[in-house]
Amino acid sequence: MYSGNRSGSQGSWEGDGPAGAEGSAPEGTLSPTPLFSPGTYERLAVLFGSVGLLGAGSNLLVLVLYYKFQRLRTPTHLFLVNISLGDLLMSLFGVTFTFVSCLRNRWVWDTVGCVWDGFSSSLFGIVSITTLTVLAYERYIRVVHARVINFSWAWRAITYIWLYSLAWAGAPLLGWNRYILDVHGLGCTVDWKSKDANDSSFVLFLFLGCLVVPVGVIAHCYGHILYSIRMLRCVEDLQTIQVIKILRYEKKLAKMCFVMVFTFLICWMPYIVVCFLVANGYGQRVTPTVSIVSNLFAKSSTVYNPVIYIFMIRKFRRSLLQLLCSRLLRCQQPAKDLPAVGNEMQIRPIVISQKDGERPKKKVTFNSSSIVFIITSDESLSVDDSNRTSGSKADVIQVRPL
Repeated sequence: MYSGNRSGSQGSWEGDGPAGAEGSAPEGTLSPTPLFSPGTYERLAVLFGSVGLLGAGSNLLVLVLYYKFQRLRTPTHLFLVNISLGDLLMSLFGVTFTFVSCLRNRWVWDTVGCVWDGFSSSLFGIVSITTLTVLAYERYIRVVHARVINFSWAWRAITYIWLYSLAWAGAPLLGWNRYILDVHGLGCTVDWKSKDANDSSFVLFLFLGCLVVPVGVIAHCYGHILYSIRMLRCVEDLQTIQVIKILRYEKKLAKMCFVMVFTFLICWMPYIVVCFLVANGYGQRVTPTVSIVSNLFAKSSTVYNPVIYIFMIRKFRRSLLQLLCSRLLRCQQPAKDLPAVGNEMQIRPIVISQKDGERPKKKVTFNSSSIVFIITSDESLSVDDSNRTSGSKADVIQVRPL
């Protein structure tokens, strides 16, 4: 493994690790002897290039959708956008250095490039896991405690997320541990192997602050969410139709957030295991192949979140279809995008009571922003028709939830 001094002016390769077994590089250079065959480097370049392009394209699409369609601008979706922003930057900065090194069959950047590669990968990875933790807490207070957050709360939380991530990623720049070349020789990371008390303490607190605590908070929040959903099912028959509908929406969104957390941990778990082995003195068991595969899995997490948004959030699907139809396929004129507090989706009436006789029929429709009651004796009357008729034919009552 490459070992440099804390000033970053020189570096050499130690001969006791997997990388050192291949030989040693001249003092002062960061370019080790190639550890893979030329064909392997070509395949790695294709894989890392694909991850970078797909991650950058899909996350940029999420940002464009959020910017163009006002219906998506909610506090919860703001956290999803923050994750997409971090994944976009990871695709641009955390993959590019490794991709170019794969093309050249070795690490081709200097010490500054190594520090930047390690810093950017750490920063954007911590941003993702911290945002997922805050998102789990937001789902917890919304479903369990029935509290609704606003944009002010969301923006403050995002500010704290970036400051927290910058503190951990910037600590090695200030002398608490350092960034060195990884075992595979194609990217840089924290010095997991060092037995120095200063370096070891950083590794310990990094595991606690960026893995153990976030996963513990996520488990606590989703445990309470699942318990609350189970209790609500027992009394679902006693709820009104609008309450049931809102609860189903909240449960669906909580399910999506859980899938995001699960996917993130699955992608990053091999890399975490590799780092844990190296930090605990089992680095000789980590070959360059295992190291680069785990790194590729971790970087591939940038591709999956936009796919989860599209498949599990109807608003994102509708916005994407509208964007494709209006801008690319030209199959229809773009519909007027209404504010988030207006009619965000097509209103479909649900009959609450319909009895023969003089008693008027009552219908209820609702979306995520309001509930509309229609009291009328005309069964065929719709919400749009009621807006164009006089009060003698139908009474329309709109109730906005808290």
